[in-house]
Amino acid sequence: MKIIISGASGLVGRALTAALRSEGHTVLHLVRRSGHSTEPAREGEVLWDPHSATVDVAALEAADAIAHLNGASIAGGRWTPARKQILRSSRIDTTRILVDSIARLRQKPRVFVAASAVGYYGHRGDEILTESSSVGTGFLALLARDWEAEAIRAQTGAGVRTTILRFGVIFAAEGGALGPMLAPFKFGLGGPLGTGDQWISWVALQDVIAMIRLVIANPEFAGPLNVVSPHPVRNSEFARTAGKILHRPAIFPTPAFLLRLAVGEMAGALLLTSQRVIPERLLSVNFPFQFPDLESTLRAILKK
Repeated sequence: MKIIISGASGLVGRALTAALRSEGHTVLHLVRRSGHSTEPAREGEVLWDPHSATVDVAALEAADAIAHLNGASIAGGRWTPARKQILRSSRIDTTRILVDSIARLRQKPRVFVAASAVGYYGHRGDEILTESSSVGTGFLALLARDWEAEAIRAQTGAGVRTTILRFGVIFAAEGGALGPMLAPFKFGLGGPLGTGDQWISWVALQDVIAMIRLVIANPEFAGPLNVVSPHPVRNSEFARTAGKILHRPAIFPTPAFLLRLAVGEMAGALLLTSQRVIPERLLSVNFPFQFPDLESTLRAILKK
């Protein structure tokens, strides 16, 4: 197959590229040039410039699948008004441009796979959340809502099967959230955040890649898909498990007010929010999770 990926330099994009190329597929990356560079596309590249709303549409022709993983890091800095605008534009505007380009293609892709996040559900306490659960409130929920609305136009407007990937927290040895989450434990200062009662919906990178490959190949997958392990854990359980594996104490809770003081609004949305998300659609097809439970996942990643 010919598969085009945006956000290919990110954690998921790198792993997905390697997996697909190892199977013999042709993988092209949507890339931007810095500044006013006029350098032409190299082999394996498709040029686009979201700021000027331009895409090399001809290079998109005859693609079997387009995976849109683009988006500035949610945890990349304090959520100032300017930062929030970057987070929205890097998701919503780029998706709009790409979907508009797909609509102009003579030979459209069979599937459009678009990133979103479990932040869509907002803060929901102990409520069990599935793909049919309603959108939540707060900055991340509204961001995800608008992000998904742009993506689904590929299906409603252009007739392309579209799957929305609502990513949980991705655990991987190659980067992502796990390193910062484990750092306090390595210094003997680990423990729950806030009360520790909040649910973490997580997933191993290997399972993420297997899920995306399934979505590309299987025409029954359209609409939202929770990309999470079937076993979310409370923050306090994550702390206990991490401490056990690393042989470090996990008894030093970080008060919520200190988290808010350190990173502002982001603390409530990323560190203290509770989302108990279940991958109902994947469970219904007996998806073979390679890493369904937290302890075996962390041991495999940390080689413990």
